[in-house]
Amino acid sequence: MIPLRQILRLAHINMVLVRHGLDDIVLRTHLLRPIRFLLYLLPWNWIRRSQPPRAVRLRRALEDLGPIFIKFGQILSTRRDLLPGDIADEFANLQDRVPPFPGETAARIVRDALGRPVEDMFSEFLREPLASASIAQVHAARLRDGREVVVKVVRPGIERVIRRDVSLLHLVADLAHRFWPDARRLHPREVVAEYEKTILDELDLLREAASASQLRRNFDGSDLLYVPEMHWELTRRRVMVMERVSGIPISDIDALLDAGVDLRALAERGVEIFFTQLMRHNFFHADMHPGNIFVDRTHPDRPSYIAVDFGIMGSLSEQDQRYLAENFLAFFNRDYRRVAELHVESKWVPADTRIDEFEAAIRSVCEPIFDRPLKEISFGRVLVQLFQTARRFHMEVQPQLVLLQKTLLNIEGLGRQLYPDLDLWETAKPFLDRWMREQLGTRALLREIGRQAPRWGETLPALPGLAYETLKLARAGEIEVRMRSEEFVRLRAEIHRASRRTVLALIGAALLISGSVILALGGEQRASWWGAPVWTWILGGTGIGLAFAAWLHGDGDR
Repeated sequence: MIPLRQILRLAHINMVLVRHGLDDIVLRTHLLRPIRFLLYLLPWNWIRRSQPPRAVRLRRALEDLGPIFIKFGQILSTRRDLLPGDIADEFANLQDRVPPFPGETAARIVRDALGRPVEDMFSEFLREPLASASIAQVHAARLRDGREVVVKVVRPGIERVIRRDVSLLHLVADLAHRFWPDARRLHPREVVAEYEKTILDELDLLREAASASQLRRNFDGSDLLYVPEMHWELTRRRVMVMERVSGIPISDIDALLDAGVDLRALAERGVEIFFTQLMRHNFFHADMHPGNIFVDRTHPDRPSYIAVDFGIMGSLSEQDQRYLAENFLAFFNRDYRRVAELHVESKWVPADTRIDEFEAAIRSVCEPIFDRPLKEISFGRVLVQLFQTARRFHMEVQPQLVLLQKTLLNIEGLGRQLYPDLDLWETAKPFLDRWMREQLGTRALLREIGRQAPRWGETLPALPGLAYETLKLARAGEIEVRMRSEEFVRLRAEIHRASRRTVLALIGAALLISGSVILALGGEQRASWWGAPVWTWILGGTGIGLAFAAWLHGDGDR
């Protein structure tokens, strides 16, 4: 039974849609479609009303519904190939124009978190927020030593709202798991659990500050990406203080052009940043929507990115990273057979998948998008075709890759806005080739030796003593090998039974052969063995063999 609070939440969602003049969306749902005629009976539809445009109403509805829905709109805002232009433009306002909470409330949260009034820590703290997002908002401030900073403050009561909406997602996932045939392949429960972990992690600003510090170290000395410095002494779970940076919002194309920024170089360097984070550092910014990315105009011909908001970061296991890199490289080389083989090796598709059929299906989807710029590729259509292929071959969703897929959508959306003529494949392929050489060449071997050297230095001195003790126990017969696996136990029993069958077969064969030889050499009158006729031994041996065979069969059944 659905809990009452979730029923009320569903009702609230529908009420918000109706309040913003989106009641046609409510009545288009599968459940309510039979009563869609009621749309024409609602009193407020009897007269023509002056309403904001459709895109504005959708954006306002998402804002009213809370952070889960705002995040959804943020992701969609970069997908101009999936949305009408007016809706994509309006959803872009969800990046940093969510209605703020009062500045005095923010100052009180800072005071409670740090244990001192804001006036004691900052020479200036602006109550008017610089930006307000779904999880937190930021305020400009100045430290006592004159350095300019921004103070990020988590929205009050937001955790309760998030948990309420996530519980609704869990309900939907449970229903899908029970009634949807594709649920086993798509893992809705696992995907929602992964999303819950990700969004709740955003509430911990200590975690975000640690992620920012790690990313800053990773790009130390690089002109690709700049990450602001964290002020740890003023950072807590609900408050974070970091260096204030300035740049051109990456979505402001006109300002970038006025500053003389090379948009092609900017797009290509964005691709390089993504693959550097993913392949070299295995630690990537997973929330790269336009509201979180700025451009440094200092060197327009080699523009640098500036990142903010590090609440959602991703990483992969070494195995997933390796499979993913090889998939990318095989894909860029159009080696579709290797792509198919890698999917089987990584268990992303069942082991009994026919490689030739899977290869042909991948080729039919991917081949048409090569040698074409981004502006001529509909990734929305490609994704639909890939999902259809995945369904045919029972490909399972990998929850650990959901963040990466979200990041890829954001990156592709940014590239489409910046430089639609970008050849994504040619830009990425040299980087992947270099990464594979580093992973498989002599340099990789030396790096692995260097990484393992401290461990070897600790264990090598102990090896002679361990070897001596092991040999001493073996000589004394005190080493016992125990097989605990059920497979090993069954195998050992089967070998034991087979050996008994072999011995009995040999005994029976020996009796038959011996009797036959005696009969051939001595005739009937001398055909005796130990005082008994040979035929009695033959019959007796056969009877014993049959009896043991029956016993072994019964033992095998047990």
